[in-house]
Amino acid sequence: MTQSLAITDYIDSLAEAETRFGLSYRSDPGFFVEWRTEFPPLTTAEQQRLDLIKQRYLYHRQFGHLLEGGVNFIVVAPLLELAGFYDAPFRLRSEASIRIELEDDDDKIYQGRIDSLIVQEKLWIVLVEAKRPSFSIDVALPQALAYMVANPAPESPTFGMVSNGAYSMFLKLYGQQYEFSDDFSLNRQQNELHRVLQILNHLKTLS
Repeated sequence: MTQSLAITDYIDSLAEAETRFGLSYRSDPGFFVEWRTEFPPLTTAEQQRLDLIKQRYLYHRQFGHLLEGGVNFIVVAPLLELAGFYDAPFRLRSEASIRIELEDDDDKIYQGRIDSLIVQEKLWIVLVEAKRPSFSIDVALPQALAYMVANPAPESPTFGMVSNGAYSMFLKLYGQQYEFSDDFSLNRQQNELHRVLQILNHLKTLS
């Protein structure tokens, strides 16, 4: 009898994701070069919008923890809009269900839901796992990898982004290997959303 398992319940660590899906972490500066690239400068309008996003987030945070919907509304959704992911040729599937079947374990099907999925052709460009700000983004990394394993075009690299509003991190999965970017924080003096948007702008050009 086929057993359905929720990703959020059963893929709760990087070690579990590696074991279940045969993944391995690759520590190599030449592997995930897409986030280290020198990017064109943002426009003045983009910089001003990002500064406003940070200002709004910090303002609302001082009154208590923001729930997932608030983080998406204040930080994540404006980022995706600025990066142009709401326009053609990208397609947004919010709260899309993902079904993953393991080849070596055919009696189990791992299922989960993602908060936002941007699709261009068969390549998943951006995967956003928005968590409550009180949670470390580390809790979202194994779940994001599990979703990215379901990429219908495994011959191409898959990129993801996890964010809890205060922190954002990018992921790359290629074959059975993965790596993370540095984390970008709204708690630092410099507005690191500028770098996040530059990376998003770059990722959207990849196909």
